Amino acid sequence: MKPDWQTFLIDAGAEFSEQIPMRVESYGSPIREQHLVLTGDTLCDLSHYGLIEAHGEDAETFLQNQLTNDIRQINPSHSQLNAYCTPKGRMLAIMRILKRGDSYYLKMPHKLIEGILKRLQTYVLMSKVTLEDANDALVRFGFAGPEAEKELEQAVGGFPKAVDEVLQTNDLSIIRIAGTLPRFEIYAELEPAQTLWDKLNVRGAPVGAAAWELLDVLSGTPEIYPETQELFVPQMANLQLIDGVSFQKGCYPGQEIVARMHYLGKLKRRMYRLHFDTDELPAPGTEIFTAENKEPVGSIVSSAANPQGGSETLAVLMTRYVDEASSFQLAKPDGPAGEISELPYEFEQAS
Repeated sequence: MKPDWQTFLIDAGAEFSEQIPMRVESYGSPIREQHLVLTGDTLCDLSHYGLIEAHGEDAETFLQNQLTNDIRQINPSHSQLNAYCTPKGRMLAIMRILKRGDSYYLKMPHKLIEGILKRLQTYVLMSKVTLEDANDALVRFGFAGPEAEKELEQAVGGFPKAVDEVLQTNDLSIIRIAGTLPRFEIYAELEPAQTLWDKLNVRGAPVGAAAWELLDVLSGTPEIYPETQELFVPQMANLQLIDGVSFQKGCYPGQEIVARMHYLGKLKRRMYRLHFDTDELPAPGTEIFTAENKEPVGSIVSSAANPQGGSETLAVLMTRYVDEASSFQLAKPDGPAGEISELPYEFEQAS
């Protein structure tokens, strides 16, 4: 995080986490912020997500050979979700990729940056590509709300209209992302970021990372954390349903397994949204049981507090238990009860 940006946020009332570097916990009213993010216009610093920058004449080809989506479709006006997998098709990271100028920026949880960067660098070999930690390269924050489009129109003269579309203007990169309300990610150098934040903050309100994570869960957007690395193939986390996988591109680590599951296999695990009757947020990887089964039938992908009480989660479950189970239990067979809620997209029809 740029020191001047951190000072800017502190002056705005940001309270930073003592456990997670660069994570804004709240602006003094976490419960109010959780309510507000569902109904009002809100801004959220995203510095707890790190960036890897890839540049050089072979950058596109290198990323094309490593990631699940068709990197050739990324350009200054189109962003993209991707996964990075092991040779066995298990995800090491889910990332959003943005192109600014000649550089690609890969955004993922900050805890993953060091390991993913080191792993990618081992495959560079003779490729003319440079990979580096770009955490301090760009300021990044989110903006969401019922009036978000109108506010961006007034502040910068426009907004991206489709999910994954990018508006490049005034040294700003504004990406529309999935959400139950209009939602955007903004990347910029320090001064343009501060200027836009101040404009949006007139009628919007800053919120902590937990509030933004609630919007991620409600949108059905998965994340990989250190606790869940190598647990899921992309289809288990519904990545094929949110344009995070291409089945027409060439090879990448794990491609054979991912493609085989798509064309020949029957998906036995997939991601659902569940509400659990507990205010103690389950950690990624926490096991899920059913009332009838003492063996785990799934695990937590991500979670966020529901302002009305309880926890909203994304979880990968064995599909055969979804219709059979009378209830789901968190962490142990007699743990807090949970029930399935709707996702904002539909599953593909079984063949």
